[in-house]
Amino acid sequence: MTASIYSQMIQAFVIALVIALALGPVFIPLLRRLKFGQNIRDDGPARHLKKAGTPTMGGVIFVFATLAAGLVAGRGNPDTLVVLGALLGFGLIGFLDDFIKVALKRSLGLRAREKLLGQVLLAALLGVLVITVLGRGTAVTIPFGALFTGNEAALDWGPWFYVLFSTFLVVGMANAVNLTDGLDGLAAGITVVVAAAFAVVGLGSGKPGVALAMTALAGGCLGFLFYNRHPARVFMGDTGSLALGGALGAAAVITGNELLLLVIGGVFVLETLSVMLQVFSFQVFGRRIFRMSPLHHHFELGGWSEVRVVRTFWLASIFFALLGLWGSHAL
Repeated sequence: MTASIYSQMIQAFVIALVIALALGPVFIPLLRRLKFGQNIRDDGPARHLKKAGTPTMGGVIFVFATLAAGLVAGRGNPDTLVVLGALLGFGLIGFLDDFIKVALKRSLGLRAREKLLGQVLLAALLGVLVITVLGRGTAVTIPFGALFTGNEAALDWGPWFYVLFSTFLVVGMANAVNLTDGLDGLAAGITVVVAAAFAVVGLGSGKPGVALAMTALAGGCLGFLFYNRHPARVFMGDTGSLALGGALGAAAVITGNELLLLVIGGVFVLETLSVMLQVFSFQVFGRRIFRMSPLHHHFELGGWSEVRVVRTFWLASIFFALLGLWGSHAL
């Protein structure tokens, strides 16, 4: 690995960070003037009601910052462009959903089937692109496999099943990040950690373009976190959360580490599982497992402050990231 890639990664991180910090004072007042304020669920924690009207759709800040940094530092690297394309594509779906909810005052936004169809089409296109254009192949690395066999372990199911699998993973990750985005700074902070970890994975997998995109994403999210930390001055909305999940999913697909994303992004997975278990238990047994789902609300209703929940989940994310990197021999 040449020194130039490390300088490009630093460049991508700094550019995204600076742009995100600079865009905050521009976009936040604009969103406020346009009255693009967040609607708060009545059935959520009571303390969240005071957040009603906080500008949303702020994900445009780090999406723009990441795109700009990736294009400048990536210098046309095809892997970088594909990750940025996933970021933009999923971000546009989220933007349309937010716009319908906030600007057009349709409380449900896009219909669920419309939103899901758009995500599936984008994710399937991603799977096809990495096979046909990037020549990545269809093998999926098994996390921790080398710890038991001494060599990297992988599964290869062929192109058709692989596209189905990668589509499911990318769509699932996009919606997992969306579910996690419920507290000030929670999703953005976790993404900084996960993106940084996948920058290391990208280098270890011989995919420096992915590493560049991930460092740009980490820088953009860190800059956004300055405005999104508690008490948040802006929320990312579906514009941001779907974009983040799409970009992380793309990074995993390009590097062949789809299953590793489930380890490094363990907090996103736990948040999603908490919702699935809650729905299953209530539908089948008529009882709730958690005080409220996703999982972060369970701790809130248990008396934890929002800041304590967020910081605890950030620490958990660091643990999962280190665990995943250790299991992938990237550390």
